[in-house]
Amino acid sequence: MNTSEISDPFKKARIESGCGHMEDQNDPATMLLRLKDVRKSAHNWKTFQSGAAPGRIVIPSEVHIRETRQIPFEVDPPEHKAYRNLVEAWFKRPLDEAYQQKLTTIVETIIDEVLTKDNIEVVEDLSLKLQSRALTLLLNTPFEESEKWISWGTHVFRSEGSSLDGDKANILYDYIDAEIDKAIAKPGCDLYSVLLASEIDGKKLSKEEVKGVMILTFAGGRDTVINALTNSVAYFADNPKSIQYIKENPEYTGKAVEELIRYFSPLTQMGRVATEDTVVCEHAVKADTRISLCWASANRDETVFENPNEVVLDRKLNPHVAFGFGTHNCLGATHARQIMNIFLTTIANKVASIDIIEAKENIEDLGDFKRKVGYDSLTVKFHNH
Repeated sequence: MNTSEISDPFKKARIESGCGHMEDQNDPATMLLRLKDVRKSAHNWKTFQSGAAPGRIVIPSEVHIRETRQIPFEVDPPEHKAYRNLVEAWFKRPLDEAYQQKLTTIVETIIDEVLTKDNIEVVEDLSLKLQSRALTLLLNTPFEESEKWISWGTHVFRSEGSSLDGDKANILYDYIDAEIDKAIAKPGCDLYSVLLASEIDGKKLSKEEVKGVMILTFAGGRDTVINALTNSVAYFADNPKSIQYIKENPEYTGKAVEELIRYFSPLTQMGRVATEDTVVCEHAVKADTRISLCWASANRDETVFENPNEVVLDRKLNPHVAFGFGTHNCLGATHARQIMNIFLTTIANKVASIDIIEAKENIEDLGDFKRKVGYDSLTVKFHNH
């Protein structure tokens, strides 16, 4: 088995019953494992809501470490649409050529740097750096701020040995509060200032609403992007011909990004809370209990994807749900796709091969299942052309 392989622990349960179960801080979740059930339930926001207690739809639940509602992630229609419309254009800015040029400079600088080293630890020295520096573009804040975010480590709510760390979370909350106050005192062109100047139905956003958008922006795309980048490095180390393939077929880079994201599924699942007694995949679900939309299992559904456990870089049909589905599809998907697109292009142009020296996998404990989501550490050597 190659280092980069990510197995499918859900297969047996997906085929036999379509469901799995996991405990989480005395708030269990029924896991939906088939693509059609995941899509159908994600679409049905009236029965399976996101607007429950702040932090409850996340697995592991964050109800004990935050009271701020993440916006628009934890808001349901019709209010959701007003918030989404407000921020949609801002989060589509990665489609602009000038944005992509700046992002390319960030990626190329990091790759040039790692090519000069004997070896590097990918999570800290490449993925975390790249994600944090790219975030300065998304927020339109000074590049230097990324050094502070890098110092927080790979996850803003979790620390080693703890799936939830309230003290660590407070570092982010206090930071965002201070940045909002700065933007109130001296408005600029950053996301904080834009949100503070925005209105919904003639009413300015409150500090709490602005904070909700900012927490989502910081937390939502952090370990997911880091997992995607780190897993990509491991994959290219195991499959050097894929580097050559992308170099020779740049028109397939977009397809390759979608396929790697499908295969890695950097976010395993997301919860919803049932608003009424209902049934999912022939299992009873009681009102005010949680279901999990298991993106990682849905993305390996053998009834939908041919050879689901293989990476097929030019896969023709790829209806994956790695960026979610329905009303709450990922707000940061455009930014994440551009990072991956430019990252793959840069690797193809500058890197001949990658050697894995040491790998420590990050395994999630999901009740009935254990799933590799990425790496706690990955030490490699990059070789240039």
